[in-house]
Amino acid sequence: MDKTILLVEDDADDEALTIRALTEHRITNDIVVVRDGVEALDYLFCRGVYAGREPKPPTVVLLDLKLPKLDGLDVLRRVRADDRTRSLAVVILTSSDEERDVTHSYSAGANSFVRKPVDFAQFSEAIRQLGLYWLVLNEAPRSTR
Repeated sequence: MDKTILLVEDDADDEALTIRALTEHRITNDIVVVRDGVEALDYLFCRGVYAGREPKPPTVVLLDLKLPKLDGLDVLRRVRADDRTRSLAVVILTSSDEERDVTHSYSAGANSFVRKPVDFAQFSEAIRQLGLYWLVLNEAPRSTR
């Protein structure tokens, strides 16, 4: 079974660190990277440049909050508002340390909120645990597989 990770990240360094951490922990799932909120929704809803792709949702979305065009909370709200993506696993992966971001993320329907550690070893371990949980241990509803 294909288990794709959708990484929504506009910072090239954070993208590279996330992919490096996944690779180092032998998480070999397909990783699709989009760089803004609009592109994330285009991918999820198979529109725009993604209009021809098979409408199979990713297993997990790693979503940054601070994004160009459309921020992460707006992406999350739109994902939760649509029957096709309502039960999709969405993990907020952000450098924000604002308590209101945590509160708003969960209120909007986030499954998890993870702060990006500054230290690479800690970041790598956080990514390993995310991958283990969402890609191996978590049982998703059949409608999102």
